[in-house]
Amino acid sequence: MSNYPLLSVLGLEIEYMLVDKHLRIQPKSDVILKALAGKQVNEVSLGEIAISNELVMHVLELKNKGPKPPHAPVAAQFQQAIMDLQALLTQYELILLPTGAHPFMDPHKETVRWPHGSNAIYKQFDSIFNCQGHGWANLQSMHVNLPYANTEEFCQLHNIIRLILPLLPALAASSPILDGKPTGMLDSRLYFYANNQQKIPSISGDVIPEFVRTEEEYHATILKPMYQDISPFDPEGILQYEWLNSRAAIPKFEQKAIEIRLLDSQECVNADIAIARAIHAILKSWLSSSHYFLDKPCESKRLRAVLDKAIYLGLSVVVDDSELLRQWQMPRREMSLRDVWSQLIERVSPELDHPLQQALEHILSQGNLSDRILYALNQQRQSIHGIYQQLADCLLSNQLFSIR
Repeated sequence: MSNYPLLSVLGLEIEYMLVDKHLRIQPKSDVILKALAGKQVNEVSLGEIAISNELVMHVLELKNKGPKPPHAPVAAQFQQAIMDLQALLTQYELILLPTGAHPFMDPHKETVRWPHGSNAIYKQFDSIFNCQGHGWANLQSMHVNLPYANTEEFCQLHNIIRLILPLLPALAASSPILDGKPTGMLDSRLYFYANNQQKIPSISGDVIPEFVRTEEEYHATILKPMYQDISPFDPEGILQYEWLNSRAAIPKFEQKAIEIRLLDSQECVNADIAIARAIHAILKSWLSSSHYFLDKPCESKRLRAVLDKAIYLGLSVVVDDSELLRQWQMPRREMSLRDVWSQLIERVSPELDHPLQQALEHILSQGNLSDRILYALNQQRQSIHGIYQQLADCLLSNQLFSIR
């Protein structure tokens, strides 16, 4: 993504699970990639979308090939790739399952790690962290990559992204069920993501990244301590690269981009793209309105406190921290995250196509996907299996899951 001006393009990555018609985990990503490429590969192109492996064998990642302008027809390209995959998936009796986590998977019994290509990296991670829990083996996310062109833009982008991170689970939570039952959290994936590397705390820090002004400061205060802390477990330096960083947003210095990693995958492409575009438009709006976030930087722990509440309560979280609301450019002293999102989305609505606005309005009116899954389970007495079958259908039809 090198040399693109601040917020001029988007790079998106969305992960999906491979399951059979009974929703059982199927570790066959290598089979699909080999069938598409004619040989065993880590990545293959399907039209405008690249398809690649992940740490575990039951996950495929779809991503746009190279960054695209915000108004590019990315949703149509992702959906076309999903449809183009269907004949091959049917041949192997597979379907793609969306959402941030599989509701029934037992990661201690069903995890199969990717054995090809960059296997040494995955093997090293496994030797240190035992990558068989939910936080490693059962989590699917959407990543949003945003560009910067120079030191000044890095400072602006990194530090404005910090502010939006605590808000994201409220809109994007889609993982309320693990091990066949509700967890009591709306964003279970994010809870495990935040805690799965506590053996070496500096890798994820406070999850919300620290305030830094330059790439050099980032290397010195965040990456260097992390590399030092992991070195006793990684004497050959296999993992001592910037992608070791597990904060909620991480710089990719070679590409000159910052990747937001907090978002659960949604039930359909339209929902994912709507959330990504809303993030882009809000960051752009904030940057054009004020540099208060640089003059009075907000400490990570303050932002983390809202993030932790949002993991459990989503849009219902009430924020009475007037300083945080000022950072978000909100007018009131006390607001729910639903109200915060409503105002932010209304403010940037001229930047969003009508289908994207509709998707966002659907989420705000009916709840994030976790809210809707739990409503269908508890109020409509649908089975977990039946709900997730519907979510697989939503992915194919590119329709949001509705409870009305």
